[in-house]
Amino acid sequence: MAEITAALVKDLREKSGAGMMDCKKALTETGGDVEQAIDWLRKKGLSAAAKKSGRVAAEGLIGVASVPAKAAMVEVNAETDFVGRNEHFQAFVENVAKVALHVGEDVEAIKAAKYPGSEKTVAEELTTLIATIGENMTIRRARVLSVKQGAVATYVHSALKPGLGKIGVLVAVESSSELAALETLGRQVGMHIAATRPEALDIDAVDPAALERERIVLSEQARASGKPEAIIEKMVEGRIRKYYEEVVLLEQVWVHDGESRVRAVAKKAGAALTGFARFQLGEGIEKQTGDFAAEVAAAAGV
Repeated sequence: MAEITAALVKDLREKSGAGMMDCKKALTETGGDVEQAIDWLRKKGLSAAAKKSGRVAAEGLIGVASVPAKAAMVEVNAETDFVGRNEHFQAFVENVAKVALHVGEDVEAIKAAKYPGSEKTVAEELTTLIATIGENMTIRRARVLSVKQGAVATYVHSALKPGLGKIGVLVAVESSSELAALETLGRQVGMHIAATRPEALDIDAVDPAALERERIVLSEQARASGKPEAIIEKMVEGRIRKYYEEVVLLEQVWVHDGESRVRAVAKKAGAALTGFARFQLGEGIEKQTGDFAAEVAAAAGV
C-alpha cells in the first residue's frame, strides 16, 4: 500500500473538493490510489468530482496564431502574474505561437526552431528572457489544428491583447461555405468551449477508461436506492446519456440559446466540427502554499 503522505492528501483534496479527513480516509481505504479514492468519495456522496481536474495555479499566458485553414496555440508559464503583463514576455509568447504554426506541436521541436527575427533558437531566446526578467519560464505545451477545406477559428477569453490571454480555444470547422461565416461559427463554438470545458468531440472519442469509471460509480449510486437490477440498468443508461451531454461537445446544449445541441447548430450552418483544443492557463499545475501544506500535514498526521 502506498504511504498516505500530506502531498497525496493535498492532491486528492484539490481534485475532489472533499474535506481533508475524508480524503485521508478514502486514500486509506483504497491503498493510496488517488483515482480509486475519488470514486470512493463519490460513492459516499463526499465529492462532486466527475472527472480529474487540476487546480489552476501557474502563471504566464496562452497564445494563439493562425493562417488560412490552420491555427496554433501554446502555453508559456512563468512564476508570477506580473510577468504576463510584461511586453517582452507577451512578444515571446506571440512568436512561439507563430513558430508552432510552422513546426507543429512538439515542444522540443519548437524550442529547437529559429526564433523569429533572430539567429537564436527559441530555447536560447527563452534563456535570455529568463535572465532579463529574473523568473523561471517554460514552454509547457502546444496544439496545432488544420482543415482541408474550411477554417480553424481561434478564441481567447478576456484577452489581454489580440491572441493572448488565460483561456484559449481552437476550433476546426470543415465546410465549403463562405469563410467569414465559418470564422464566425468557429468563434461562437470557441466561446461555448471556453465556458463548458468539453472533454471529447463526439461520443466515440470519449475515453473508454473514464466512461467505465463513470458507469461503475453510477451503478453503485443507483444500487444504493434498493431498486431491482433491471431498473438500475435503465437508471444508469439514463445517467450515462446525461454524462455525454456534459462532456461531449456535439451533445452539449448550445450556450448561446440554451436549447439547441451543438451538433444541430453545426448542421444548420452546413459545417462539420472536426476538432477542438482548449487550454486554460496553469490547469493541472499546483502552486505551493505553505500554510495550506502545513494544514494538510497536520490533518494527515505526518
